Parts: sequence; structure tokens; C-alpha cells
Amino acid sequence: MGKGSAWKDYMLIVLGTAIMAVSVNSVFDPLGMVTGGFSGIAIMVKYLTRDIVNGGIPLWLTTLILNIPVFIIGIKMKGLSFFRKSLVGTVSLSVWLYILPVFPIINHDLILASLYGGVLQGLGIGLAFAGRGTTGGSDMVASLIQMKFRYYSVSHILQFVDGFIVGLGAFVFGVSKVLYAIVAIFVISKVSDGLLEGLKFSKAAFIITGEYEAIAKMLMQRLNRGVTGITVKGMYSKDDKKMLFCVVAKKQIVELKDLVSELDAKAFVIVTDAREVLGEGFIPHSQLEK
Repeated sequence: MGKGSAWKDYMLIVLGTAIMAVSVNSVFDPLGMVTGGFSGIAIMVKYLTRDIVNGGIPLWLTTLILNIPVFIIGIKMKGLSFFRKSLVGTVSLSVWLYILPVFPIINHDLILASLYGGVLQGLGIGLAFAGRGTTGGSDMVASLIQMKFRYYSVSHILQFVDGFIVGLGAFVFGVSKVLYAIVAIFVISKVSDGLLEGLKFSKAAFIITGEYEAIAKMLMQRLNRGVTGITVKGMYSKDDKKMLFCVVAKKQIVELKDLVSELDAKAFVIVTDAREVLGEGFIPHSQLEK
């Protein structure tokens, strides 16, 4: 990876953590919504220490303190190079939590908080992950635990860790706040996945027909899309058939179905989502980072 690509990754991580800090500082913390991770623990610690420390222990301080032992253990187990970008993400998030003021984005509306806070958090996480980094926290805890319990996946361990943190939030802020937090977690996952996997959805069509040559020719001419013929066998008729496979833009799927129906009204057509398509006519491989 070149220096330009590395700097691009670091910029994405810094930008992503800034957006995450806005969601935590201005949405989740004021309304007591614990969505997991070390930021969720920090929100609970701040609330529980509000009578001991003026305003409670700051979010940035708790997040940083919790990450220090995790990084020490992680560096000893995997080495500094493995955690370099995660270290940048963790420090960046703590800095943003410290310097960014609280913006009055949402006032006492838990539904809006779960939706728009989730969008902000998901966008931030997606950008940080796109920069090939993390923000430490429960992600890193899960990856370290998985090294000892390899029969569990990192995602399963992460679900348990974050679920435990969210459950603690019910004792601190009440069950209703946790239910809204779960909605926010769902939004976070959808937004971050959409950002990472691509928002330009395409459609993939599987067509089983006896008129495969005519249909393939028409699709290539009219839609200007490639078509692949796959030999299949009907288990009832025991006949060998051709199944056409074609990926088209979302707006072209209606025309594809009309063309197939026009040439073979008995054709069997399966249409499914193709979240990210690489190659000619879609996303060029040259746009991908090597």
C-alpha cells in the first residue's frame, strides 16, 4: 500500500470518529442510550458519577482509560503493526469526544434519537472501517477473546460483549431506553453495512427457459448487458436445460422481465439483489484500493 493510500485511510478514520463523537456526545449521552461498546460504558460511568464529579467523569476519559489495557494486551499478543490504525482510531475518537461541543440536535425524542443517532453512528463506523481501522473498544476485546476461544467467531463474541453492555444500560437508565437503543443498533448496522458494501444496488436475474438463445441475444442487444449460460438439469423432467444469469442496473429489471415474458411466457425467473458488482459496466476494478 502506497503512502497516498495510507493517508487516505487515516483521513477516513479521523472523519469517521468525528461523526461518531457527534452521535455519542449530542444524541446518545444526553438521552441515556447505551448502544454497546466502550462509549456505552462511558455514558453509564458519566451518569453514575454525576454526583461525585461535577457533570460526571467525561466520556473521552473513560473511553481512553478502558482502551489502554486492551491495547497493551493486544500489542503483546499481536504486535504494534497489527493495531496501528486501531490506535489512531481510538485516540482520534477520544480527542473528538473531548473537543467537540454538545450540539442540541435532538431534544427528548427517543425515536428521532434512535434513528438519526443511529445514522450518524453507522456513517462514522462505516467510514472508519472503510479506512481499514477500528476504534478499539469492544471490537478489539472480541478479537482478543477469539484468540483464546477459536471455536467462536469474532462477531459472535462481539454480540455477547455488546449485548452485556446494553443489558447493563437497562439497570442504569431503564428498560425503555434500552429498547430504543436496540433500534439504534439496528440502524447503525444497516448504515455501516450499506456504506461498506455499496449503496448502488444492482439486480441479478436467473432465467430458466427453452428460448435461452433468443432471450440472451435480446438482453445483450436491448440492455447492453452480458449474459452467462449455465447448464442445469431439471430433477423432475431429467432434461438438460440452460439457465441464463444476467446482472443489470436496478432500473433495468422491469425491462428485463418484460423482454423475457415477451419471448417465453413460461420462463422461470428469479430476481435477487446484487449489493456490489465489480467489472465492466458496473464498478471498475481500477477504482479499488490494492
